[in-house]
Amino acid sequence: MFVRNESFGSFIRSYQIVSGLVAIHLILFLWMSIFRPLGGDLIFLLGVGHNLSIAQGEVWRLVTPIFMHVSAGHFLFNSFSLVLFGPALERQLGKVRFITVYLLAGIAANIATYYIGGLGYPPHLGASGAIFGLFGIYAYMVLYRKDLIDQDNSQVVMTILVIGLIMTFVNPRINIYAHIFGLIAGAALAPIFLYKLKRFVPKYRHVFDQDEVTFNPNRWKKRRLSPAMKQKLLWAAFILFVIIGVIYR
Repeated sequence: MFVRNESFGSFIRSYQIVSGLVAIHLILFLWMSIFRPLGGDLIFLLGVGHNLSIAQGEVWRLVTPIFMHVSAGHFLFNSFSLVLFGPALERQLGKVRFITVYLLAGIAANIATYYIGGLGYPPHLGASGAIFGLFGIYAYMVLYRKDLIDQDNSQVVMTILVIGLIMTFVNPRINIYAHIFGLIAGAALAPIFLYKLKRFVPKYRHVFDQDEVTFNPNRWKKRRLSPAMKQKLLWAAFILFVIIGVIYR
C-alpha cells in the first residue's frame, strides 16, 4: 500500500493529484529560494500564513500556505510524506475527493492556527496540516474501516503517526495547531469521504516488451525484493527524512 513500485512516468500518470501537488511544492520552493529576485520574496509575502493579515481580510492566506515551504528539509520531508502516503488514498477516493479532503484538512489546520494562535502568532506555512489530515483518514480506517487497510499497513500508519505527533511537540518551531487540527479534520471528514467505499484491491499490469528475452521465466522473481526488505527500506527512508526535517527546521 505504501511501497511504490512504479517508474517515474507511471507514477505521474497513475497519481496525477499527488504528482501535481509535489510539482507545485517544488516550483514555489525554487521560486522563493533560488529565484527570489524574480518575485520570490513577493510570493512569500503574499502567500505566507499571517493571522493579522487574515483578520484584515486576506483570507486567501488560509489556503496558500498549504503549498509553500521555505527550507529544503521542510520541502523534502512534506513532499516525501505526500508521495509515500498520498497515492493509496488518491486511488481509493478518486482524484476529486482526494484533493477536496486534502485541501479541507489544510484549511481547517490554518483556521485553527488563526483562532487559537491569535493575531500575534508568527508567520507559518507548509503542507503539514493537510498531510496530517491524510493521517487522520488512515487513523479512522484503522479504527473503524478495517476492510480498507490490512494489519501490516495499519501498524505502519499508527507507528508513523505516533512518531509525527511526538516530533510535533519536540520541535518548538512546528505549528502544533496545524498538525493536531489537520489530524482531527481528516478523521472527522473520513466517514463522509469513505462512505460506501469498497475494499481497495490494487491492480497490476505486466507490460509486454517485444524485445523481452523469455528463456528464464523466473528471472524477475529473483530480483524482486521480499516484503521484509521493502518494509526495511521504507522505514530507513522515512527515518532519513525525519532526520533531515529536524535538522533543517
